[in-house]
Amino acid sequence: MRRVVITGIGIISPLGHTAQETWEAIKDGRSGIGPITLLDVSNFEVKHAAEVKNFDPTTVLDRREARRQDRFEWFANAAATEALRHSGLEITEENNSRIGVAISSGIGGLATLEEQVKLLQAKGPRSLSPFGIPRIMGNGAAGSVSILNKIHGPSFSVASACASGADGIGTATLLIRSGIVDVMIAGGSEAPITGLGIGGFERIGAASLRDSETPSPFSHDRDGLIVGEGAGILILENLEHARARKADILGEIIGYGASADAHHITAPTEDGSGSAKAIKYALENAGISPGNVDYINAHGTGTQLNDEAETNSIKLALGTHAYNIPISSTKSMTGHIMGATGAIEAIFCIQAIRDGIIPPTINYRGPDPVCDLDYVPNKAREKEITIAMSNSFGFGGHNAVLIFKAFKN
Repeated sequence: MRRVVITGIGIISPLGHTAQETWEAIKDGRSGIGPITLLDVSNFEVKHAAEVKNFDPTTVLDRREARRQDRFEWFANAAATEALRHSGLEITEENNSRIGVAISSGIGGLATLEEQVKLLQAKGPRSLSPFGIPRIMGNGAAGSVSILNKIHGPSFSVASACASGADGIGTATLLIRSGIVDVMIAGGSEAPITGLGIGGFERIGAASLRDSETPSPFSHDRDGLIVGEGAGILILENLEHARARKADILGEIIGYGASADAHHITAPTEDGSGSAKAIKYALENAGISPGNVDYINAHGTGTQLNDEAETNSIKLALGTHAYNIPISSTKSMTGHIMGATGAIEAIFCIQAIRDGIIPPTINYRGPDPVCDLDYVPNKAREKEITIAMSNSFGFGGHNAVLIFKAFKN
């Protein structure tokens, strides 16, 4: 089986405009959450989100192209540009058909959708933008990255809610393993801080209503998630292809597992049995045992149901070793970036392995009897990490788990 390695990473997040800037904030336990500025929330109970700050899309797109794209597409292009530059990969006419793109989104261009509906209602169909549909569609980011970089291999978006980014990376890995492509630009992008996005999560009771020190994953006083935005992109390569061009190899992806709860459209199975299957499948795919896992980047949304169910799933899948593994929710700092969150957290796993640093779960104020594992409360921890796991679970009962390993020849 072909080995798949990571040779480039890119992030734009509420904590920074690059992967390294974001990672430095994560290690320091800094929060990217603040008052919402992207819309008027005077009529909303939710007042805070994790916004990307001071981003100018013309740093990666020309002005004309930027006007034709939704915010989530801007983010994807920014992260992809960084990841490609980091990888040193040169895209040419000779290799562009052996390179693919899998940039996922759980929602797509939500801001454009809202804008276009308002125009239609107020002024009729002639007021609609001819770029409205391309800006709304969830595959718009993947298409844009393919076009701008002249990539002719497979190009698509996976939509599995908050598991989208992880499923996209997993699917991209399978394409490389199968020999269909040599390289995949894989990840996720999301920009859901809109009236529909904030109001929707508020209405179903999933959003935190606190003004500060929130979200609080796995803490006894957790009261919900904080919506975030951004993108994470990885350059995945067949090991032999990476070696041939003498690329700097950051890590290796060794496992991918996916499952469906088949239970409820928004609630996980309380016993964690659905997501536990995805963890077990990923372990089997990687050919490792629970005792080999050194760190877990949890889905960890900060909602009552998710954190209890995820704790149960880790115990079901890993047995007694679950109590020996440090677990953290970086959503405590980035907010929940929906379809992009799995990709961003996959990158955090790679960075954790390379630096020997386990990110903290901030805003943790005490244990909950039903969440009784080691959640690395409030401060990062130094630890040698060989294998890291990333959990991503989405509405619809979608579960995706990725496993990364320190690269060794």
